[in-house]
Amino acid sequence: MELQLDQLRALNAAVTEGTFDAAARSLRVTPSAVSQRIKALEDAVGRILLQRTKPVRPTESGLTVLRLARQIELLAGDTARELGDTDRPADRPIRVPIAVNADSLETWVMPALRQVPAGVCFEIHREDEEHTTRLLRDGTVMAAITATAAAVQGCRVERLGAMRYRPMANPRFARTWFADGPTAEAYSVAPVVLFDRKDDLQDRQLRRRCGQPVDPPRHYVPSSAGFAEAVRIGLGWGMLPDLQTRGGRAGRDLAPIDGDSYIDVPLYWQQWKVDSPALSGVAGAIAAAAAAALR
Repeated sequence: MELQLDQLRALNAAVTEGTFDAAARSLRVTPSAVSQRIKALEDAVGRILLQRTKPVRPTESGLTVLRLARQIELLAGDTARELGDTDRPADRPIRVPIAVNADSLETWVMPALRQVPAGVCFEIHREDEEHTTRLLRDGTVMAAITATAAAVQGCRVERLGAMRYRPMANPRFARTWFADGPTAEAYSVAPVVLFDRKDDLQDRQLRRRCGQPVDPPRHYVPSSAGFAEAVRIGLGWGMLPDLQTRGGRAGRDLAPIDGDSYIDVPLYWQQWKVDSPALSGVAGAIAAAAAAALR
């Protein structure tokens, strides 16, 4: 196959922007040119690469080619900077999509990204750390903070550390529902707060204390700050990271309900195996911040 750079850029832009019109504005060409380039790319590979929906979606074959397109775009940006293309950082910064779990995003990741040199733009996908590898596999992101130690195909992995979570509650809530302590009976009936239906952390604590599946009343709050606030005001108990309960508003009116009980969630950095200064700069900033913040 002979794949043309402008065709790969058209595919990347169409998926990133969602429509051919938006892709055309990004590439500064006409929508017809975007359509023609993608059609030529599909002819070259002999596969349909895009579902012409709104937004457009890559097919399974399209995901494979999309990953190549994004790798080439990343390397092209690095090369332009190394050659002294001083116009690129302002005109066409290197785009680095990454997946980050909500609690890391809320606590230690944003200050890390601030340390990345200029000329890099981030597209952050918020996803549970147990599920971020899916975004790596399908080419949506170039790197991810994940709880998976096994490297995704085509990626390398480094351990960052662990976030420590403790079962916390409003003191009044604790006195009401855990008057006799953290018993299995109390855990089985006390309302609990979960981030979303993928969140298994509270159920891990329940299985540990109850020894069998239980189904207490559940609140779902899909926001890291909102989750902590729901626990703080007494909506239910929840597993909160130490990083989020050290002072500040989120840490007020909170108390552990189960002594020194905790769960450590290991975190890893996985990224594409490409020799990219931009991606390496992001990885270095993340590693330095993790070393300071995580256990």
